[in-house]
Amino acid sequence: MQTHIVPVGFDYDRLIAPLVRDQIDVDSVILLEGAVGSEANVEYSRHLSEKLETDFQNLLGASTERFVLSDVYDYDAAFEQAYELITAELDAGNEVWVNVAAMPRTVSFAFANAAHSLMVEREEDREGIHTYYTAPEKYLETELAEELREQIALLEDVKSADDLEDERIEDRLESARDLLSEFDERGTTIGAKEIDGGHIVELPVASFSNVKPFEELILFKLGEDGEFDSVSELAESLADELNEEYTDSFRSKVIYNVDRLGPGGKGYIEREEQGKSYRTRLSRIGELWVRAHSDSGPR
Repeated sequence: MQTHIVPVGFDYDRLIAPLVRDQIDVDSVILLEGAVGSEANVEYSRHLSEKLETDFQNLLGASTERFVLSDVYDYDAAFEQAYELITAELDAGNEVWVNVAAMPRTVSFAFANAAHSLMVEREEDREGIHTYYTAPEKYLETELAEELREQIALLEDVKSADDLEDERIEDRLESARDLLSEFDERGTTIGAKEIDGGHIVELPVASFSNVKPFEELILFKLGEDGEFDSVSELAESLADELNEEYTDSFRSKVIYNVDRLGPGGKGYIEREEQGKSYRTRLSRIGELWVRAHSDSGPR
């Protein structure tokens, strides 16, 4: 079976037209709606999702499910949801296609990186995971702007010819002129939205690789307890949790695996020099790994 995971933004054609035109097999579809933005934006996305649900069923005979992304600007949550959705489909024996043509970039990058991460982690499923993009034939924004210019010219001609002083016409002209002025000056968007106290959402590139069982224990321990002042402190805590004797051999084993997980290795752990010790904590990618694997726990 082929499952398509489709984040829904403000596009319709790009999410279904290529599948119909290229006669792609689609057995099931997972539609994701964004729930952040103005009420009008949320409603518009919901309307498109409903239309896509109907048309995927009618045109391609695909069963559909709809999910809501509570915050389209929360990269970590989107990555976690993507990882869970793709993993569930792979575990069910399905081939997965992830459409990254719509939705804000945070969601598109999160889903693309989650798919890439699973390609690395699950080599046996690599051929069954696909990400794809569809380019639009044309953009409507510029056509809408040109149409608005024509409407302004028409209103100005009507007002001038009939020597009208209709307040409604003047209001419409002023509003249209302001909107076109902003479009000509700034393009299709305005400003930079503040998210979590800043205006930049970092999009880490996931470089997941196979993690061995003892490495998993270290990552989950850091995820559960947070930062440790030294690797020795981390080793002592692990030994206590595993009911093992804390020996030089065990400590060396932890140091070796922390090195493999560190900046020079898999990149899941950050180490900050502090005197003769190294403060040890999860990196951003390490935190994502723990979030994505938290349901399974250490093996």
